[in-house]
Amino acid sequence: MVELIFGLVVIVLAGWMIYKKVNATVALFIAGILLLFGAAFMGHPVLPEETTTGSIWLDPIKSITQSFVNNLGNIGMTIMVLFGFSSYMTQIGANEVTVRTLMKPLSGIKSVYVLVPVIFIVGNLLSLVVPSASSLAVLLMATLYPVLKRIGMSALTAGAVIATTATIIPTPLGADNVIAAETFGIDLMDYVLKYHAAISIPTLILMTIAHYFWQKYLDKKNPETDDIDESKLTALREDLPPAFYGILPILPLILITVFGIFIKSIKIGLVEITFISLIVTVIIEIIRKRKIQQVFDELMVFFKGMGNGLAMVVALLVAASLMVDGLKALGIIDMLTNSVKDVNGAGMILMFAFSGITALIGLISGGGLAVFYASVGLLPDIAHNVGINGVMLAIPMQLIANLVRSVSPVAAVIIVVCSIIGKSPMAVVKRTSVPIIVGIISTLVLSYVMFS
Repeated sequence: MVELIFGLVVIVLAGWMIYKKVNATVALFIAGILLLFGAAFMGHPVLPEETTTGSIWLDPIKSITQSFVNNLGNIGMTIMVLFGFSSYMTQIGANEVTVRTLMKPLSGIKSVYVLVPVIFIVGNLLSLVVPSASSLAVLLMATLYPVLKRIGMSALTAGAVIATTATIIPTPLGADNVIAAETFGIDLMDYVLKYHAAISIPTLILMTIAHYFWQKYLDKKNPETDDIDESKLTALREDLPPAFYGILPILPLILITVFGIFIKSIKIGLVEITFISLIVTVIIEIIRKRKIQQVFDELMVFFKGMGNGLAMVVALLVAASLMVDGLKALGIIDMLTNSVKDVNGAGMILMFAFSGITALIGLISGGGLAVFYASVGLLPDIAHNVGINGVMLAIPMQLIANLVRSVSPVAAVIIVVCSIIGKSPMAVVKRTSVPIIVGIISTLVLSYVMFS
């Protein structure tokens, strides 16, 4: 019982730190260390006999080392390489070419409310190229928002649609999908196509419909006229590369689909595919610019991007795994599974519990992925002990973690949008609320029906 109380206190402390804007990685790292040393103080083994240092007080330190080593392997390398590739695509202008190419046909659509679902769908597709919600919002506000205003779309409708674009598109290039697939021992393409897409695609369709009716209803209820604040719009690049560069950001997606579905005889991972795409891009850059030194200098952005991936995601995984190890050492995970495994509807209870915590922290902090990363390592054991499909717990957490960002007034994407359209965060959140709520309900219902 003491272990449970101590664990809850540390978890609440971590949540409080995140609420107070302490970096989630730092908060989880501190929580993990406290849990590990707490377990040692209470006489619980922190490491198994074959890996112990021989001193119970040094074992928590070795746990930190092991966590870094484990997470810098396949998962960490994949995430860092994807971050590096995305950064390089931004550096050479390929991402912006892709966005402009996909957005160009939209200028021919004159019906405001036909554009609402179209922009939502295209925007979600663009998140394959620009995975950061706030970065995509900046790009879309610069390229698309003035066009939408000129054809008569209200600022809040345009802002709400753009704020919900980078949410739950199924992609093997997403760090959360890479982590979930690795954790459950499922092939990445199988996880994305058989599990994630089975929930996310119907959910996106329902959200598209909700957007159409909700924005139309609120525009009629509260008609308004707005002027564009040009000073808030990010300046567009004028030195963009040729149109065919638009294919380069999605080249890893194309290759992994080809090898994962059509050429299964060749076993190649996402890291190798990304490096192939990088090499192809560098060769094209050398041929186009004919300045090898400049191309090589710009290539350093790839490695700096890898560093960003390490700092933003891999370090968070390390911190999350430390907290998981601490909870396991205290025996709290066993307590949790033993308390619910014989209860009718245990799967539903756990699904709502994990999803609810994710949504709550996401609303408070502006993003729920920290909770997902912290918890996903627990899910296989919990699901096995309770006798349910672990995906039933993982998919709702993962999707809700991404969805709830668009209804948090402190999320970066909401702040970006409201600063440009000149509205309050709560005004934008009101516009995004119904589509996101529809998405959350759809995610929970479909996950339970399909995976229970």
